[in-house]
This record gives sequence, C-alpha cells and structure tokens, in this order.
Amino acid sequence: MNPVAYVNGSYLPLSEAKVSVLDRGFLFADGIYEVSAVLDGKLIDNDAHLARLQRSVGEIALALPEPIARIKEIQQEIIRRSGLVDGMVYIEVTRGAGPRDFAFPKEATPTLVMFPMEKDIVNAPSAKTGIAVITVPDIRWERRDIKSIGLLAQVLAKQAAAEAGCQEAWMVQDGVITEGGSSSVFILTPDHVLLTRPNSNAILPGCTRKAVLALADEQKLRIEERAFTVAEALAAQEAFITSASAFVQPVVRIDGQPVAGGKPGPIAARLREIYIGFARATAE
Repeated sequence: MNPVAYVNGSYLPLSEAKVSVLDRGFLFADGIYEVSAVLDGKLIDNDAHLARLQRSVGEIALALPEPIARIKEIQQEIIRRSGLVDGMVYIEVTRGAGPRDFAFPKEATPTLVMFPMEKDIVNAPSAKTGIAVITVPDIRWERRDIKSIGLLAQVLAKQAAAEAGCQEAWMVQDGVITEGGSSSVFILTPDHVLLTRPNSNAILPGCTRKAVLALADEQKLRIEERAFTVAEALAAQEAFITSASAFVQPVVRIDGQPVAGGKPGPIAARLREIYIGFARATAE
C-alpha cells in the first residue's frame, strides 16, 4: 500500500500530510473522529459510522466541512489511490485553526483529515486464540457517547493493558463495566443470555455492536441490555468485544483469571463469522 491522505481538499502522501499547530484539535482536542473498516477494498458498515460522525459533530456544535455524500467519495478515493485492500479509513474533523482561546473562534474553517490504515482484520490470530483484558477505573468525562478525539484516558488504560501483557482494557465505574478502551463489551451468562450495556451518555454507541446485536437477534439469541459487573463477566459462559478494527473477538482472561476455561466460545465464533458475512454482503 502507498498511503494517501486527504487534508482540507488536497490528496497527498501520508508522510507529507500536515495541519496547523494552531488547529484546535491539536490545542484542545476540539474535534470528532471515526474509523470505518475496509474489506477487499470496500467500506464496511460505513453508513452507520458516518451517521455517528454527523451526530457527534452536532453534539459539539461543529459543522461538517463537506456533506456526508462527499465524505464517502473521499473515503473511496483514498482507498483507490492508496491501493488499500484490508484495513481502515480514519476520519477526523476539528473546529479548525485560530487564536488559542477556549471560546469557539468566530471565523475558523473546520479541518477535515482522512487517511488509510492497513490491517488484516479477518485473519487476526487473536480471533482464534482470544484476548486478555485488564480492568481499570473509568476516569473519562460524562459525554462518552460523543466520539471525541480527547482520548487520553483511553491511552492510559490501553497502555496499562499493554504493560500487563493484555490486548484491551475494560473500564469500570460504580462497580460495573462501562466499555473497552476502544471496544464494546459483551458477555454470555450461564443461563445463555447475551448481555451488553445499554446505550446512554456513559458509553459510545458502537456501530459494530449495533450490527452484532441485530445479527444475534436474527440467530434467536436471548439479549438483555443492562450493566454487569466484573464478577458476572468472570462467571460468564463467554465474553467478547466488538469494534470496527476487531469485528468480534473473544475474551479469554480478565485480570489474569480465565473466562470459561480460558478458551474462545462458540457464540463469539459464530457471531464473528456471520458479521464478516454481513460485512462482505453489504460493503460498498
């Protein structure tokens, strides 16, 4: 792949892509991002990601510099120019460059940046072996439903996971799991109920989570959207995460303790399989 980025109307090699040091994304994390998966050179579940992008910018009174249809065209052009086969396209919108002042600048033009990332999501070895997670206190702000570029708490959580030899961190608040550092969290209870936390300001409304819930419903799985504890997760038949960059991945250890014998379970494997089928069938 020869990665090509888009910056405010121009396509250029990713290594040459730059924005102003006065950009409010850099100075204040005043911006929104999205990541859409790519399989076989096509965008996966992209409409859901662009709808969430539009919702998030609306929640912080930030106007998109291009219509959604044009943003989709740019994504596809980046894939074409870069020769991206499997991976992701990253999108970031900030309030633009202006004098360093906390209040919104009156005449700033929003910044729009996109670039490709190569990754073989389908054949990830961890999909077969499962991943380990650690739990950390959730120290984030109260509007986690907005996909903000202010990710320092998640950076610290995922760094703690990496130092512990784990692949993800699960954040915990008031005794219950909120979500992963960059994923939604599911467990299958001993009585075969699929649990995930309901959407609210406390979590990001995951696009892959939404698709997997619909597919699980089609499979006639019993589904309940409620908060659950780490103890419930440890006692579960299965645990797994969902995200655009991982699809469905089984969790086999939590804080060093095995889940369901420390092996991936059949429900996570089946949901991953049918999600990949759905993704390929609806790609564009």
